[in-house]
Amino acid sequence: MTTSPILPDYIARLRDFIRRSAPDAPDAGGLSPEEVEKVFNSLALELFALQFAYNQRYRRFCDSQRVSPQTTPHWTQIPALPVVAFREMELTSLPAAKRTTIFLSSGTTGQKRSQHFHDAESLVVYESSLLPWFKRHVLTNGSRLHMLVLTPPPALAPNSSLVHMFETVRRELGSADSLFVGNTEADGSWRLEIKRAMLFLNEATETKWPVALFGTAFNFVHLLDFLARGNMTLRLPEGSRVLETGGYKGCSRFMPKAELHALITRHLGIPDTHVVAEYGMSELSSQAYDAKVPTAKCQVPGAGRVFRFPPWAQVQIVSPETGGQVDEGESGLIRVFDLANVRSVMAIQTDDLGIRDGNGFQLIGRAERAEPRGCSLMSRT
Repeated sequence: MTTSPILPDYIARLRDFIRRSAPDAPDAGGLSPEEVEKVFNSLALELFALQFAYNQRYRRFCDSQRVSPQTTPHWTQIPALPVVAFREMELTSLPAAKRTTIFLSSGTTGQKRSQHFHDAESLVVYESSLLPWFKRHVLTNGSRLHMLVLTPPPALAPNSSLVHMFETVRRELGSADSLFVGNTEADGSWRLEIKRAMLFLNEATETKWPVALFGTAFNFVHLLDFLARGNMTLRLPEGSRVLETGGYKGCSRFMPKAELHALITRHLGIPDTHVVAEYGMSELSSQAYDAKVPTAKCQVPGAGRVFRFPPWAQVQIVSPETGGQVDEGESGLIRVFDLANVRSVMAIQTDDLGIRDGNGFQLIGRAERAEPRGCSLMSRT
């Protein structure tokens, strides 16, 4: 396997595109939608050519589809690799000696887990993609918040892309007292340390610090169950917010998203407008969010929530039968073209179902015959 000497130049131009196309960025270049599409298409075709040349297993897949860079004029025609392939083979242009970080998917006991390999350079791209879109949707006032993360810290979950995401956010955007309050069991499953979480939340309530709570949906179920058993309600300070995402392995209980959000409002005092759901996976380097925390100048209702990826990651909702994009309002499989996936595969065909909604999607859940990757508590709206 040979590492592409051209990739650093590509990465520099990709990071410039992220900077210029990120909404609300103070130094954004004011790219029009037409310019965003043009630059995205150019970068996507260039990355496809690099991955076709240097990712041998992906190239064999493209050959089986009879598609090559020479026959592909537009990003929508780049072959999307089924996400299950990440469980079956090493899909990377990185030689083994340069794979400094491995993100593994969540999964049930005994299930083979997806692998996404990174080096220091690709992690910089991951974080360059993460931060502007996160700030736009979760931390809209620009100030550092007291962050309570309901997952284990990186030292206990070094292969979790979600934990890496939360640690990056804590490091770059959180206050000095931000805290992880999760732990791990002997089997690798995650456990919430309720007492530490409650100490943090009670102190925030007393001192009137706005708090940002981050975790999986099932992390929040644990916290909310504890509060419900004690008939307790908190009124976290104004400006507090929640980010919840998919579940993790070992779950035994499911809860519809609307019910989960209602309980967050009831027991934590955080309005639905300040509860944001994230859609991501270990095989991707960019994330989608379904709402934006409102500011005084921008009130965004919580109803009719639609997930949107940033401009450097495009989504299609495709028919399982034809592979073509469905019409507006119709359902299909979620397909993502993520320019930040520099060392793996840009075009990913997921096993998740969504409804096409403008340039975003409403999340339905897992396809009926898809093998579950842990517990997704966002499977019903």
